[in-house]
Amino acid sequence: MHKGRGGPSYIMALEKGRNLFKKISEPLVSKLEGVNPATLTWLTLPTGLAAAWLMMNAGEGSDGGLMMIGAAVLMAAAMALDGLDGNLARATGKVTRWGDYLDHTLDRVLDVVWILALGYNAYWFGHIELAWTAAMLTMFGSYLGTQAQAVSGSRNYGGFSRADRMVLTFIALIATAIMAYLDTSSWGEFEGISINPIAIIIAISALGGAYTFVVRFMKAKSELQSLDKTKPLSTPKDD
Repeated sequence: MHKGRGGPSYIMALEKGRNLFKKISEPLVSKLEGVNPATLTWLTLPTGLAAAWLMMNAGEGSDGGLMMIGAAVLMAAAMALDGLDGNLARATGKVTRWGDYLDHTLDRVLDVVWILALGYNAYWFGHIELAWTAAMLTMFGSYLGTQAQAVSGSRNYGGFSRADRMVLTFIALIATAIMAYLDTSSWGEFEGISINPIAIIIAISALGGAYTFVVRFMKAKSELQSLDKTKPLSTPKDD
């Protein structure tokens, strides 16, 4: 199943992270050899939805702080499962097209659900229209990557990656938990929007999605036009 990204330095850093996760997860993978990797992939969905419920309902005070920490832990667990299924598939020789398709489908579902859950949180954000905008822009960026693969056969991972967004979301959840414990809901307002980690990560998701859309579109355009020259889909008819 999985993934590769943009520039050489980014790919190198990502590969180091992958290799580290692979090494850490090897003992667990060896104990899961009888498990279908798709089972782990499916487990990301309830785990991610539970994280979303906490994101959406966390309020103020210590209870809200605990819910945000719980959301961060569950989101991290979903991401770990998302990496573990691929490691298990490769270790057991069970890499399949269906597994890859399922993995990417559930990734997209949780990407949207997490952004909307944060946006629907009435205490920390509550601007539903902005949350939907961020979710749709994120989806547009993801769509171009999969569409490029469908047309050209190669994946396009330029722009603001899912890994970037997940790391920043995790940090935002922890920062929000700290603010909840301190009974602080914002650092001020901008156009009626409370400035806090949740608002910031939604804004980053929106801008990152738009940036990714542009980057992937331009990269796909260049690659597909080059492919059209070397391997055209059709040839002009003779006069």
